[in-house]
Amino acid sequence: MIYPIHIIGSPVLRKVAKDISPDYPNLEKIIENLKATMYDSDGVGLAAPQVGKSIRIFVIDASPLAEDEPELENFKKIFINAHITERTGNEYAFNEGCLSIPGIREDVNRPEKIRMKYVDENFEEHEEEFDGLAARVIQHEYDHLDGKLFTDHLSPLRKRIIKSKLAGISKGKFTAKYAVHLAKG
Repeated sequence: MIYPIHIIGSPVLRKVAKDISPDYPNLEKIIENLKATMYDSDGVGLAAPQVGKSIRIFVIDASPLAEDEPELENFKKIFINAHITERTGNEYAFNEGCLSIPGIREDVNRPEKIRMKYVDENFEEHEEEFDGLAARVIQHEYDHLDGKLFTDHLSPLRKRIIKSKLAGISKGKFTAKYAVHLAKG
């Protein structure tokens, strides 16, 4: 099943998502649907809050970025109950976009390395370090679990410049090639 993507303005995008247990209802199906939705939307990652589920899960397939970073060729992962424990290295800017904010792309500064704890789809525990574009994609999706969007990392000036565009998007003034869910109100 392809989920509709919640668009900026949807309250679920601003909630801190909850950790889940292995017996969470329909977990296997949710993960399968998150991946199907990510691929249908041409994303390289998708977090559960983006489809209206305030739980700490995100999926990544960064292989489309392998042209720039060959080590991402088979970088496909499922992160459950993820928690970043350390951010290190120099911050660097990279142009980001988000399925929940169609049509907007901005340079975002993020640290080059992270360490995180998470469990996979089998609830096996992992503690790993990631760097480069892998760390960036993870941080972007991870932000969704904490109720943050990439636009929150912009300077006050950039935020003011795009404020009316963001307001328009939240009211449906955009085009997207995937199913969307607009907040009512």
